[in-house]
Amino acid sequence: MINTNGKLVLETDGKISLENRGYKYGDALFETIRVVNGQILFLEDHYFRLMSSMRILRMDIPMNYTMEFFEEEILKTVEANPSLNKSARVRLNVDRGEGGKYLPNHSAIPSFYIIVEPLQNLFYQVHPFEDYRVDLYKDFYVAPNLLSGLKSNNKAIQVIGSIYAKENDLSNCLVLNTDKSIIEALNGNLFLVKGDAIKTPPLEDGCLKGVMRKQILSLLQNNPNYTIEESSISPFELQKADELFITNTIVGIQSIGSYRKKSYGNTAAKDLLQMLNVRLRLS
Repeated sequence: MINTNGKLVLETDGKISLENRGYKYGDALFETIRVVNGQILFLEDHYFRLMSSMRILRMDIPMNYTMEFFEEEILKTVEANPSLNKSARVRLNVDRGEGGKYLPNHSAIPSFYIIVEPLQNLFYQVHPFEDYRVDLYKDFYVAPNLLSGLKSNNKAIQVIGSIYAKENDLSNCLVLNTDKSIIEALNGNLFLVKGDAIKTPPLEDGCLKGVMRKQILSLLQNNPNYTIEESSISPFELQKADELFITNTIVGIQSIGSYRKKSYGNTAAKDLLQMLNVRLRLS
């Protein structure tokens, strides 16, 4: 079952109009959310990022689009799919509605849909990484601005970058901005470890304002074992790093095994993953 504007329908009946602006122009936003045992992880962060993004895109926000409303709709959709067991991946998509060309009709009303699929594990796991190979994706660059940090449906670079990665037997690619700084991976934020120093690109460089990125920064704040820095990452720094890892709310932390001829470990990533799971168990 899927949820279209609060109504549960079979997936085969979940159709959108050809006039839907998300379909026609990518005039839409989405959140990818993890639900475990009936608890929506990082709900507040997802909700406020969505609301902030809607404001940036100058979407009218319906009065009923409260955090409690989306919590109820997400859990309702998960519960309507018993095969999900206890762990689920949720995509919440919000678009501007229907009508207009580039200029929306003044009567366009935002709509949403929610789809869910099963996840195997309740908590975040240490993933195999020795064969996780990455390289730079240099066919296109991201111009850093407010729009580049949104989780919108305009994901052309991520799509063709993923095709490039597959064609070149890579697990992922690292994305650069127009200043030639590395800002993120195709599917998550990037962290670089050198000794006890951990570094991640700042939002000003154009990376996604990731929910898991925020959690990792919170874990590192005032942690005596590490120092954390938000600053630009040059491709030259990759060769000197001890670790590289990618974060997102579904995978948690994915360590990178190699970049070209450089190999990495995963000591800090495992440590952070343990701290993250402890926090979730206590919440």
